[in-house]
Amino acid sequence: MTYKTILAILDTPQNARQISDFGVAVASQFSAHLIGCHAETLSAMPLIAPMEIPDPAAIQVLQEVAQKETAEVKRVFELHAEGKGVPTEWRSFLSAAGYSSNPFMESARAADLIIASQSDPSHSDHRADLETFLFDSGRPLLLVPHAMTQLQPIRRVMIAWNGSREAARATFDSLPFLQAAESVEILVVDPPERSNQTYLPAGAEIANSLSRHGVNASVTNHESSGGSPAAVIEARLSGKDVDLLVMGGYGHSRWWEMIFGGVTRNILDSMTALTLLSR
Repeated sequence: MTYKTILAILDTPQNARQISDFGVAVASQFSAHLIGCHAETLSAMPLIAPMEIPDPAAIQVLQEVAQKETAEVKRVFELHAEGKGVPTEWRSFLSAAGYSSNPFMESARAADLIIASQSDPSHSDHRADLETFLFDSGRPLLLVPHAMTQLQPIRRVMIAWNGSREAARATFDSLPFLQAAESVEILVVDPPERSNQTYLPAGAEIANSLSRHGVNASVTNHESSGGSPAAVIEARLSGKDVDLLVMGGYGHSRWWEMIFGGVTRNILDSMTALTLLSR
């Protein structure tokens, strides 16, 4: 397994350079085709009071601003991909649904890997619908912390493992990164008690499976001691200098609620390492 079609979501001019560089680097690593993609969202229609009719002048200004942003994002993408030996393609979509539009989803669901920037709510042009798109795409998502300016080689990977379907999906979706990594740790927080019929400790079976793919993974079982699994994961990330966190995107499951308080934006706001999510 490898990544051969990579979709880079160039959300804004602010993150276009970062994601273009990350996309080119990952595409180069796996000899993949890189697609730069931008959604130009139609703005809400301004009205003229008291008759509440559309204001043509205001609509034109908003359209021109959106078109200018799209042109700038495209320019940045092409500039940073030029001369890097990576086959590239540019796509932009105009839709009131933004990243949830059908044409955009078709592109996303045909990709092996999606790369996007961590949400940065401090920017006034932060896209409120981006997280919805990410978790509806059905594809593995490599999220880049907005404070990270340069991609370092992914040598150390940590898998947050709880035995769920989502965790399994994320683990196997990340195989190209796992196979190229120098070390892989499978972290199990508060492992469940094992029945008499279960002869392997928590995390051991997935480690054995990964070993057949050439991945030498270690297993760490960690008790939260009354704290939250999120705190354990964050401590391991900061203490072990992890390059990539792999975990499932759990929607509204109990595990997701335990780690992220049920709010998707919270995980994106607190990211400190590259994070690959699958659902």
